[in-house]
Amino acid sequence: MTKGGARRGAVVLAIGSLGLVGDAAGQTPTMPSTLRYGSGLIDIPVSSVLPHMKLTGTLSGFFSNIGRRVEVDDTGLPVGFGPAREEFYSDGSIAIGLFDRAEGGVSVQAIGNGRAGGNLWGLFGRVRLWEPVDQGVGLAVGGRYLTSPTFADGGRYAPGRLGFPDERLRKDYTATSGLGSNLSLYGVATAYLKGYDGGPMPENDMSFSFGYGTGMFREGGELDFYSSGHANGWFMGTALHMDMGTSKQLTLMAEHNGFDVNVGAHFDWDGVRVGAQYLASNHARPTDGHSSEYQKPKFGFLASVAVCPNEPRWRCRPRMMARIEPDTIFIPPPPPDTIVVRIAGGTAAAPPEGVPSSICLSTGQNTPILLTAAGDTLVGPGAQPIRLLRPALDFAGSYAAGAFWYQDRQVIIFEGGDFGPSDDVFPVDCEQILRVGVYSGVPVFSVVSALRPLEMIFVPVRPGLWQRYERGRRTPSPADPS
Repeated sequence: MTKGGARRGAVVLAIGSLGLVGDAAGQTPTMPSTLRYGSGLIDIPVSSVLPHMKLTGTLSGFFSNIGRRVEVDDTGLPVGFGPAREEFYSDGSIAIGLFDRAEGGVSVQAIGNGRAGGNLWGLFGRVRLWEPVDQGVGLAVGGRYLTSPTFADGGRYAPGRLGFPDERLRKDYTATSGLGSNLSLYGVATAYLKGYDGGPMPENDMSFSFGYGTGMFREGGELDFYSSGHANGWFMGTALHMDMGTSKQLTLMAEHNGFDVNVGAHFDWDGVRVGAQYLASNHARPTDGHSSEYQKPKFGFLASVAVCPNEPRWRCRPRMMARIEPDTIFIPPPPPDTIVVRIAGGTAAAPPEGVPSSICLSTGQNTPILLTAAGDTLVGPGAQPIRLLRPALDFAGSYAAGAFWYQDRQVIIFEGGDFGPSDDVFPVDCEQILRVGVYSGVPVFSVVSALRPLEMIFVPVRPGLWQRYERGRRTPSPADPS
């Protein structure tokens, strides 16, 4: 093996060892917090999960005012109406992401409930089976478990989808099926698409979710006051995610959770989120007024805080799907004329001897060169020294060597993360890296096998030399003397 081949092999091994990024979640837009069950839309799950160790705490609530309240007997059938009821219901949850593969958490529903039945406690979790690196479809499975309310008569009661204890919801009736809603299992697919990148609208992404679930997603179909408009376990939703500036994202959502059509908006500013929802918008107002909390439109709110221990200052910047700017097309200049030197005998001089090698340009292409013992870099069919061809001819591409942010070794912000420079510059093999974006006019690359969110990126400093930037690296190092 030649010295150049050995050098390239060492570079490939080095890049491979540096690029062993964990199987991170795909670069999908940051999802809002659901009302009670971790990340998702308003009340339905999505295929993505929280990044590793990202922690969210969420408080939500809604107000319900019923002029008269339908009552049922042991058969599960309506028997009349009870008195008016005005209540404010609130719920809280804490969720955490694990290894970019799973998300889990706990919830408490009917916080501060002073009425009979007590609080409802819950566990929830989701496992990501597949998540696209770019546009595409993700898949996940998960489940939710809720305790049953406890009433004085010691009966077998079931939790309902609105999160408050309800003595009308039971696990068994004498004339109809009861609710098996304690455990809800589901599968969900989410399609992620890039939206507009310019024009009158801000940069935006879109997501569409479709899934099927048991338990809370379908139980109660035989109870008229509870299940009007149910979809036998199927649920769906869509969201428009809009970039509102540095560390700001606005999400507009609409969903059918198996029973209700909910719409809402969610604003995320550096991990501090607020949201508003219009719940059960599909239930029309009857002529004699609403008699069921489950079939009356309601206004709700949400407040949530996200904490990311792996990020600088524990901030959780919302992310959008990566935008890869099109490569600039460089039309190579014609090769230099071949220089033929005639000597005695009419033969041409042999080209200079050199070690074959290549350098990786910021265009993402390896360019063959010859390295001579005198230190010259020879290029082109005529093997001409590059120093003699400048400034008329130089390597193609944009480089960071003259940029102030590179010279000052500043931390750069890329795809919602802070990336700090490493201590050295080094050559890479263009076959081992892939362009993923641009920063201040300079292309940004990652290892081909890396998944988003990226933990490491590479920036071309000058032709053949690259700087590694690592997510969360904060300590500046002395500038590279080269």
